[in-house]
Amino acid sequence: MRARLAALLLTGLAACTPVGVAVGVGAAGGIAATQERGFGAAVDDARIRIEINHYWFQYSEELYRKVGLQVHEGRVLLTGVVGEPAMRADAVRLAGQAAGVREVIDEIEVAEAGTLADAARDGWIARRLGAKLTFDREIRSINYSVAAAGGVVYLIGVAQDEAELQRVIDHARDIPYVRRVVSHVRVKNAPASAP
Repeated sequence: MRARLAALLLTGLAACTPVGVAVGVGAAGGIAATQERGFGAAVDDARIRIEINHYWFQYSEELYRKVGLQVHEGRVLLTGVVGEPAMRADAVRLAGQAAGVREVIDEIEVAEAGTLADAARDGWIARRLGAKLTFDREIRSINYSVAAAGGVVYLIGVAQDEAELQRVIDHARDIPYVRRVVSHVRVKNAPASAP
């Protein structure tokens, strides 16, 4: 199981040249250093993400595939649609076991699985919002993580101020097929939630 998880997490690295991997790692380090959370927190978040994915994959490949995961400042945002309340509870329980998790935000929906078209639409929504944030010079897009499930946009990260956060929410609301926007974004000078 562990080997399969590692293969999934590292897909693409085996085909890269050593120079390509070094450039990719360097770029990722540079990006992490410019985020509000800082390089150390970004590394911690990446470790938390890998640990949670490991727990999920060991428990159930279906859970691993169906539940989305965003980690920011030790805050874990779970999204997606599962067919049974037990799977939702297991996803939350396992996520909370990872070292360094300060909060688990459960936005998993229990419902019948959507169609492939629904999944494609959610992917399109998330990519479109990501592009809008990237090209808006009044938004530090690097500080946000975006997920979409069932036409609902979920946001987590750090906003510079309330005005920036409102711009992000407005961009999300302007995208076709978005039913609702749920923000778990922390405003920069507001204290982070307690562990």
